[in-house]
Amino acid sequence: MRHPRAEAPSKKVYTIPAGVAFLDAIARRVLDEAGSDPLALCRVTILLPTRRACRALQESFLRLSRRDALLLPLMRPLGDLDDEGPEAANWPEGAHELPPAIGPLRRRLLLTRLILRWAKARGQDHLSADQAARLSGELARLLDQVETERLSFDGLSGLVPDDYATHWQITLDFLELVTEHWPAILDELGLMDPALRRNRALEALAVAWRRQPPDEPVIAAGSTGSIPATADLLASVAELPRGAVVLPGLDGTLAQAEWQALEPSHPQYGLKKLLERLGVERGDVQAWPTGVVTPSTVAPSTVAPSTVAPSTAAPPTAARARVLSLALSPAGAPADWPAEISALDAALQGVERVDCPGLREEAGVIALRMREALETPGKRAALVTPDRELARRVAAELRRYAIEIDDSGGIPLADSPPGLFLRLTAELAQRALEPIALLAALKHPLAAGGLSSGAFKDRVRRLERAALRGPRPAPGFQGLRRVLDESEEGRALRPWLEALERQARPFLELIGRASVPLGRLIEGHLAFAEAWGASEAEPGEARLWAGEAGEAAAAFMAEFLDGAGAMEAIEGPSYPALLESLMAGPSVRPRYGRHDRLFIWGPLEARLQQTDLMILGGLNEASWPPEPEADPWMSRPMRAAFGLAALERRIGLSAHDFAQCFAAPEVMLSRAVKVAGTPTVPSRWLIRLETLLTALGRRGALERAAPLRLAWQKRLDAPERFERIEPPAPAPALAARPRRLSVTQVETWMRDPYAVYARHVLKLKPLDPIGAEPGAAERGIFIHEALDDFISGNRGELPPDALARLIACGEKAFGAALARPGVWVFWWPRFLRIARWFVDTERARRAAAFETLGTEVRGKMTVTGPAGLFTLTAKADRIDRDGAGGLVIIDYKTGTLPKPDHIQQGLSPQLALEAAIAEAGGFAAVPPAGVTELAYWRLGGGDPAGETKPVAGDPRALIGEAEEGLKRLVAAFDDPATAYAVRPRPEAPPAGGDYDHLARLKEWSAVEEGVLS
Repeated sequence: MRHPRAEAPSKKVYTIPAGVAFLDAIARRVLDEAGSDPLALCRVTILLPTRRACRALQESFLRLSRRDALLLPLMRPLGDLDDEGPEAANWPEGAHELPPAIGPLRRRLLLTRLILRWAKARGQDHLSADQAARLSGELARLLDQVETERLSFDGLSGLVPDDYATHWQITLDFLELVTEHWPAILDELGLMDPALRRNRALEALAVAWRRQPPDEPVIAAGSTGSIPATADLLASVAELPRGAVVLPGLDGTLAQAEWQALEPSHPQYGLKKLLERLGVERGDVQAWPTGVVTPSTVAPSTVAPSTVAPSTAAPPTAARARVLSLALSPAGAPADWPAEISALDAALQGVERVDCPGLREEAGVIALRMREALETPGKRAALVTPDRELARRVAAELRRYAIEIDDSGGIPLADSPPGLFLRLTAELAQRALEPIALLAALKHPLAAGGLSSGAFKDRVRRLERAALRGPRPAPGFQGLRRVLDESEEGRALRPWLEALERQARPFLELIGRASVPLGRLIEGHLAFAEAWGASEAEPGEARLWAGEAGEAAAAFMAEFLDGAGAMEAIEGPSYPALLESLMAGPSVRPRYGRHDRLFIWGPLEARLQQTDLMILGGLNEASWPPEPEADPWMSRPMRAAFGLAALERRIGLSAHDFAQCFAAPEVMLSRAVKVAGTPTVPSRWLIRLETLLTALGRRGALERAAPLRLAWQKRLDAPERFERIEPPAPAPALAARPRRLSVTQVETWMRDPYAVYARHVLKLKPLDPIGAEPGAAERGIFIHEALDDFISGNRGELPPDALARLIACGEKAFGAALARPGVWVFWWPRFLRIARWFVDTERARRAAAFETLGTEVRGKMTVTGPAGLFTLTAKADRIDRDGAGGLVIIDYKTGTLPKPDHIQQGLSPQLALEAAIAEAGGFAAVPPAGVTELAYWRLGGGDPAGETKPVAGDPRALIGEAEEGLKRLVAAFDDPATAYAVRPRPEAPPAGGDYDHLARLKEWSAVEEGVLS
């Protein structure tokens, strides 16, 4: 390859300025040098930072060449110099003769085994396999950092002074796993750590090229030399007779004083360190001959749409790059603004900033901007962001336009359909078929259990209703069978459930063991998942492992199974957490079917690519730049003393990526002012840019388009007009209206007639919660049952052991619920306090000549209405007779008491209506008599444990008003025109809202147009 300067320095180092499509510039120059020789390209070697960059450069060659076929250069990623593929034979001897690198999953498992052994040797048997796996991830990261920097663990012992020796000694003891045991394991396996192998391959390549320089051109492009071994190889390439190093976006406008003052967080810091390593002055770096490639000179794209690079466009004005350089200049640098900044407005032409209220709005604005770009023929746009949540939201927003975008980050394997199904099936086994876990697995789209999708879903819904709603069944299939046997519908499901049990039983037995080989667990899990994943038409393996996600899941599980032999036996219940921990890293990226002009990139891969429009999203601190992660092993001074790179170095690399993207022809900068309701801090680059523009009198110059874009996004989901929805007011025929209600339902009838309509006319009953623990209602039932049993068995004077008898009644009433920790810890102590108070109160009442006539007694009375008789029913908690022969109506309350004003207004008529039934002789076990007292007994179990609360006012007046109110209510609803309104008394809403969703309460209860109350 010829070089553009006849008197070039001995080290050929070039730069491509920000604003020029880097890879297109490389491809154009190499094509120009090749000329008409069809074999010239294949003699060129190009080293790039990543595999993604290699793919993008391949497509640049294909687009920029008008040939039908092309022999491409040899392109290799510096981050992965493996020895796979036929091109490996072209590497110098020694560069590919190293032991293979250990797979990441196998390494995690081997380190996990080491950690578990270490813990066991020190009596720390509480450490589970999943906890050890998480620690192994941190250890693997430490290994990579140390080997990347080419350090030795031998220097660890001298890092800390004596006053910290005790704490540091514990860490050193743990790190012996990687200083002593780990190298021996790798030697035994004949493997190497990935970072060490990469270093050795790069070193071997550098040595071989220095010893015998290749005769053909070698170009190292796009690397910043952040890895020491890479920097050494770049130095070797720069010295080759036909070698060239091409740097991305070297800033030649910084003053020398500023250049010398660069800190690790500056975008040019990495390039400065690389030039020092190369022994090249900044002034000796040459401009890469890019030429100007216009869209008209580019052949139409014929490559896969997922990674098509943009056309190289004319670079933006030099003032654009200078603006950002000044904004990010080192702290303390002189504010010597050059004269060319007078062209600031032209430099910022095509740059805009949008600060959005939240992530949803930011994603909507970005999606709209990308959709707008498609209106220009051939225009390409890319979202560049490290925020994976924002990327997923933008991809989802674009689907409303029927656009599937190329998201280079893909989706986590753990969240893909097969990955999620594997996690759910493992979790349901570990949790012994707990209802939520069981339904989550059964309702997954991959679950079929050997049936058609429709038939399987029908059985799952029936199982949910018959066994999984309401009180939680006993663990396992045995508990499910016991509940199913209680109903006819449940008994019909027994054969299907038993078939599922046969498929799941081997894995459930394995996961319940205290010690089981990991390989057997994985095999049992796979057999179980494939059995439940089988449909009527396809076997489970065909459904579970299909498509890109299925292939990725299959590869992961195969590697997991292959590496399981290195693990010792683990506790079965820890398997789901171990699986989830190990599955958290891999991702799935679809290969085809994505848009050819829209992309989502991470900052690293965007550094070497460019589109007509670059959207830099998620520009908040801790997102872009990312917040430096805390080192669990060493403090900052310790890292510096040991030789590890400063944590701020990553900020500098991220700043360089930002600077490269900022020089695109069109740029949109976006951020969310709040994320998850928490205010955010703008990225330091936005703040520095805003500070500069303010100093230059251009404050707000970038935000001019923001109001319009936010308005468009808001308008996208806004209806054309608001129509106030009237609340439902059904008025069924008289024959369909209820003629029988309880006293508690009468209160609902007054406060929320629609709930009575839904329950008694439509016959709709609320579903019980799934796998519910006993709630307040169940607690009340237990206490009522215990008190009823005690009163029924202890008439007259209470015996000396009355408290023990009441406690025994409580144990009988609570029954199996006492085995639940929540009941035993919270409810039972409250009941014991209630029992003491109740026995003391009973002794005092019986001494005062009160006699209990009945507890939990049922009664009824009829009322004549215009449409005929109406029956009122009741179940009184307790009816006593005082010494004068009058009746006392008592209601036990374990929850909140009715408000006194609601009782006086007749909105809580329960006790008064029960009294009316009693006076009319409606309770068979209670002789009719006048009611002299209405009372609530509050049984909370707190402080006080209980208290009597007589209802204020004259009982006779309350009873009379309740009877008249009932007659008026019956008469009103016996009128066919009377509708069952929703909450007609807003000042006294009902206690519950089981039917609010059916009444669409939130859709019409608006305080103003478009705003829900």
